[in-house]
Amino acid sequence: MINTKIYKAVYELAEKLMKAAAKDDRETFDALYAELRAICIDNENTDKDHPEQWETLADFTEELEDALAGYEKALEKANAIDSNDHQASIGFSMAMLQAEAGKTDAAIASLRQAKTSAQGIEDDELKADIDELLEKLTTGQEPHFDQ
Repeated sequence: MINTKIYKAVYELAEKLMKAAAKDDRETFDALYAELRAICIDNENTDKDHPEQWETLADFTEELEDALAGYEKALEKANAIDSNDHQASIGFSMAMLQAEAGKTDAAIASLRQAKTSAQGIEDDELKADIDELLEKLTTGQEPHFDQ
């Protein structure tokens, strides 16, 4: 279970990051990103460490390889606490980036793991998204990503 205070801080930073990105406010975005990154690093390997903060950080990481590394770390944290919800959503996010980068085999592997994790969750929309992307990638269709 994520610490409520940390959850609120991460959630509020995510909202502010989205607003800064929408306004192309690079200075604010960078400052907020640094704040979110500091929360992750400060809590790492403590009882306040949680995959959600790492997943959120990866969501706002602009360099593809850095974002993938962030999702890998988030997935490790999710695996450590055996959180199907986080394993499924992180796996899906990773797969989208891997597919975007042309790493189809890696994306399919991430989606298969996400699909297995998703069997134990209630988020039907995420399950459908996983199935849809997996079908597109395994049948050779070109996935389209909303930017």
